[in-house]
Amino acid sequence: MPLIISGVTSETPNASDKFIPALVVVDMQTDFVTGSLAVPDAASIIEPINSMLSLPFALKVGTKDFHPPGHISFASTHNKSIGDRITIYHPDHSDSKSDAGIEQVLWPDHCVQSTPGCEFVEGLHSSSLDAVVHKGTHPKVECYSAFGDPWGVTAMELPSLLSAKGVTDIFVVGLAGDYCVKSTSIDAVKYGLKAGSRTWVVQDLVRSVGNEGTEWDEMRKAGVMVIDSGSVKARLENKLL
Repeated sequence: MPLIISGVTSETPNASDKFIPALVVVDMQTDFVTGSLAVPDAASIIEPINSMLSLPFALKVGTKDFHPPGHISFASTHNKSIGDRITIYHPDHSDSKSDAGIEQVLWPDHCVQSTPGCEFVEGLHSSSLDAVVHKGTHPKVECYSAFGDPWGVTAMELPSLLSAKGVTDIFVVGLAGDYCVKSTSIDAVKYGLKAGSRTWVVQDLVRSVGNEGTEWDEMRKAGVMVIDSGSVKARLENKLL
């Protein structure tokens, strides 16, 4: 049976419908919780996410920013200030003659490979994860989404992991709502159009960099459904899979 949400799904679904849920825990890393790019109030969702990790999801995947030193998203790479914006291009192109480019916010150095800030935050039950997907590994490519970068330069494992389990419902939690959670969730909808799955963001288990809240409207418009952790837990604890 699928997850039944009032006003969203039928109260009497077809008996042949399946419910194979996956949990995607986005970027719960030290630098995003207490480090160089700490997201406001991020620590408050560690234990609630641990509670979600204890539930019988068919697949539990963590994601990590996994940047090399001198990554294109770092302000220090460009000798610019944190928060400045530049235009970045496909790594095989060098200017706007061949590529319109994408606006890039410049961040402090964060989640650099083989540094403490790159590790999952202390207290997160990361041993409960079935797999970890690394993103942002190419020095000249930014990658907010765990499904892939804007140009398809770096191969990502998440689609194949979901496909192998026959996942019908993808639940996303973590950091940050206005960047990596949003991009991953919107790309999950695109994946779902081909795979026949639905995407849910667990709103109370997400924290954002900014406080505008526009990311929620953007996700909804893209087809992402928003849910609270209590509703997810009630469904999975009943083991009606």
